[in-house]
Amino acid sequence: MKNSISLWLECARLRTLPVSVAGVIMATGFAVLNHRFAWLPALLCFVFAVLAQIVSNFANEYYDFRRGTDKKGRVGPRRAVTEGDISPQLLLRVTIATLAVACAVGCCLIPFGGWWLLPVGILIAIFAFAYSAGPFPLSYHGLGDVAVLIFFGLVPVNLTFYLQAGYFDPLCMLASVTIGLMGVNVLLVNNYRDADDDREAHKRTTVVIFGRRAAAAAYLIGGYVGISLLAPLWLLAVPLWVLPVPALYLVLHTATWLRLTRRTGAALNPLLGATARNMLIFAVLLTVCFIIIAN
Repeated sequence: MKNSISLWLECARLRTLPVSVAGVIMATGFAVLNHRFAWLPALLCFVFAVLAQIVSNFANEYYDFRRGTDKKGRVGPRRAVTEGDISPQLLLRVTIATLAVACAVGCCLIPFGGWWLLPVGILIAIFAFAYSAGPFPLSYHGLGDVAVLIFFGLVPVNLTFYLQAGYFDPLCMLASVTIGLMGVNVLLVNNYRDADDDREAHKRTTVVIFGRRAAAAAYLIGGYVGISLLAPLWLLAVPLWVLPVPALYLVLHTATWLRLTRRTGAALNPLLGATARNMLIFAVLLTVCFIIIAN
């Protein structure tokens, strides 16, 4: 039996956290490039993004258990509630408490951006639960990918930049779509692995709807489209020595895709973390380049 800390870390799904962190890092890089970096709102956005994703992960585990989607001995990583290691009631209480902390952190951003952030924060909180809960859970109706694109790409990247710079930037907006597509790929790996179980549980993810072959193609294309969207950045805004960063991402992305097409079942589990790692490496290295350029 694992200790309680390990169980809660598994519930938080640490290997997926780069999905939320990468967007904040990317936006902060653009703020540095535009000489608008502000450490306090950047830090608050970082903490809020991590907490919001943990809430979403907790809620996903709780409501998938309630719906019977997760079963004992599942192919994917162990689910503590399903296996009886953590009670559903305790997980729900911790989820609500974590949401409360996230909301408190979010309220601290209001002085930097204004009261219009309040309804945005409420929308993010609703999404954290609506992904898996409610009368129309997004992840059960083929809308999980769209939700990830919006709430792990467009929203965090653009808001993090705005809260530091005070305006929206066209190149940063393109980068938000890039990050969103990379985040969608993390979800695709998850749903690619779980397609059989999801189909049996009537969970209609895009992989269940379109099949694994289409999902693998979407995974590969998504990474290349994301990098291509930033063509104005590569061609006009940064020196040539930055180009190895997107090139490295594409090499890692293609290598991960090749492994995706050749594996099944539990062998796909490491590719979830690898996809998130690729995303984080890209965001961190590009931000480092921006820092060098700005100085």
